[in-house]
Formats: sequence, structure tokens, C-alpha cells
Amino acid sequence: MKTSARNTFNGTVSNLQHGAVNDEVSIALAGGRSTIHAIITSGSAKALGLQVGSEVFALVKSSSVILVAEEGSARFSARNNLRGKITRLETGAVNTEVVLDADGLTLVAIITNESARGLGLAVGSSVQAIFKASSVIVGVAG
Repeated sequence: MKTSARNTFNGTVSNLQHGAVNDEVSIALAGGRSTIHAIITSGSAKALGLQVGSEVFALVKSSSVILVAEEGSARFSARNNLRGKITRLETGAVNTEVVLDADGLTLVAIITNESARGLGLAVGSSVQAIFKASSVIVGVAG
């Protein structure tokens, strides 16, 4: 499978909460280091045949990832929070591609050059990558 999403994570459904319209899917990532949460329609969960133990993949567009350079007392409504170190920065005319290693997982974020400068990002810097559960696309092989 090929997609334009820069972030693809393999894992197993560890929890599935059914709702009237949407279901919350918790995905334990390979290696058991992190969990990603997704909100998908109940119809999609049913069509995918999701149940606890299902092998799935999660897709997150790099433009949906928000970076936080300094931890403080701020709280976020985004359910997904992965901490990592910057391994590569690629500055373009308008945006900067930021590549992180988050406990062995590669995560890519696209942010504006102004934001990259304002956050003082550099290779080796520690950052948090956050994204909303509604920004996660869940898929199954086959």
C-alpha cells in the first residue's frame, strides 16, 4: 500500500469504545511503546471488522501534527502525544519538514518556517508531537 500520508504506524487494537455515531479506537503500536487514539465512524469500524486484537495501521498527515518545544503547564485537547528528538530538519521556501524519533518510531511534521524559528528547533532538540484523534485514519490489510 502506498499513501501520501507521511506517518504510518502499525499496531493492534487494544480498546474499542462504541458510540452512537463514532467509535474510539485505541491502537497499541508495535513494540508496545505508545498508544494512538483514533475517532472513526461506527460504520467504518464495522466495515473494517475492528475488534480488540485486530491488526491495523494508522495514518496521520504530517500537516496534522503540532509540535510543542517546551513542556509547561499547558494542557491540550489532542489525545495523541508522542515525545521525541528531532533527527532532521528540511527548510523549504515556506514550510519546514521536521523528522522525529519518538521511541524508535519515525514521525514527520510540516510546520511553517516562522514556527520552526520561533520554537528554536534544531537537530537533537526534544519536542512533543500532538495530533487529534479525529486526524487519524485507521486501516486494515487486505
